[in-house]
Amino acid sequence: MAAVPHIDFVLNGRPVRVAAPSTGVTLLDFVRERGLTGAKEGCAEGECGACALILVAPEGAGSAYRVANSCLLSLPQAAGHEVYTVEALAGTGELTPAQEAMAAAGGSQCGYCTPGFVMSLFAEHYRPGRIGPCDPMAMGGNLCRCTGYRPIRDAALSLGPAPPGPWLERLSQPAPRLEAVRLPGFSRPTTLDECLTLMATQPDAAIVAGGSDLGVESNLKGTRWSHVISLEGIGELRELAEDGASVRIGAALPLADLERQWTGAPAVFAGWFELFASPPIRNRATLGGNLTTASPIGDSAPLLLALDAEVHVAGRDGRRTIPIASFFTGYRRTALERGEIVTAVEIRKPYAKQLRFYKVAKRRLDDISTVAAAMAVDRDADGRVRRARFAFGGVAATPVRMVEAEEAAAGQPWTAATVERVQRVLERTLAPISDARGSADYRRHVACSLVEKFFEESRA
Repeated sequence: MAAVPHIDFVLNGRPVRVAAPSTGVTLLDFVRERGLTGAKEGCAEGECGACALILVAPEGAGSAYRVANSCLLSLPQAAGHEVYTVEALAGTGELTPAQEAMAAAGGSQCGYCTPGFVMSLFAEHYRPGRIGPCDPMAMGGNLCRCTGYRPIRDAALSLGPAPPGPWLERLSQPAPRLEAVRLPGFSRPTTLDECLTLMATQPDAAIVAGGSDLGVESNLKGTRWSHVISLEGIGELRELAEDGASVRIGAALPLADLERQWTGAPAVFAGWFELFASPPIRNRATLGGNLTTASPIGDSAPLLLALDAEVHVAGRDGRRTIPIASFFTGYRRTALERGEIVTAVEIRKPYAKQLRFYKVAKRRLDDISTVAAAMAVDRDADGRVRRARFAFGGVAATPVRMVEAEEAAAGQPWTAATVERVQRVLERTLAPISDARGSADYRRHVACSLVEKFFEESRA
């Protein structure tokens, strides 16, 4: 389609048209310039939630309110969306229950972070299918430096069912359908073929799914790209398909949607989802994006390495499949060739009988890993290790599978002696770096201790 000079979206119930929006301008910048200053910039990297607003997203035949960090969304990414800021909640002059609860519980002190907390609590209050009190962890992406969180938690627990009215009625209607967008510096195709053609004509374009990585690079490093191609409108990349042989996860399916839709996920994923960043990040972040950034501390790679996942990619010359063990080729480098994108991640069945994920960080939630690990063991009828996987992040330039350690366990009884064999291999072969999150020795010791923890949890 031909490039057009504007985008359209709905902001607080009213249509908005923006001429020639730049990818260097965030949605947060835009709403604040319009006087909607409840959203604020605190960290510019999606960690504090001060900039939180709501997007209306698909949920079955209806919709749901999804919290997003507006500091990480470029203005062109808002095209076609329905967006609400905190000012809309009491637009009629009457506070919503979330606002009333925060005020009644004393959940606001300086007030800087309060609008973000209110947006997260509002979305949780109206969460489709919610039973019982609101979950305080729905505000896990919001930071407060004044109240100590107890009154904010009390506010969440005080809320019952969402009341009838326009906000609830909106959820019975479908979310906006995202159409193709073509601006001079931004494109959002709606088919994979369209996307690959665009990539051929814009070989230096940056590819964005949720924006949680590119947004940080733009905000903190001032990086600008000649063209940005968004994958958000490509339905094929947002599908989840499961059968008796495998599960196939679309590369651009937000992690929050994956968590809700993948009812047959191995138990390990329940804890993994909780540890992956925060609810607003999971509402936008994708497996494809987390893998292609090729960060050595990305949370998805160790788990997918332990599961022997396969990465499906597509380019103008066709499609191919890359074993995830071969996907990372160096620091921030992958096996993707020029003009290729990840389309899906496939995990074959049966899953390992014993499978665990561990994340060691400065704080439990919403933090970068110092060491991440995923381990899997299958044993035969005699209790000997038939197959072992020890995968780590944060200990090398890429996420790694420790093949020599796996070989040390193969064929051995799953005992403390075998664990010691594995630990000796790790002590000899791991060569992590030292940085602000931990020294090389610390990382090595943590990796070895996690193997022991896995043994204690899996030997039953």
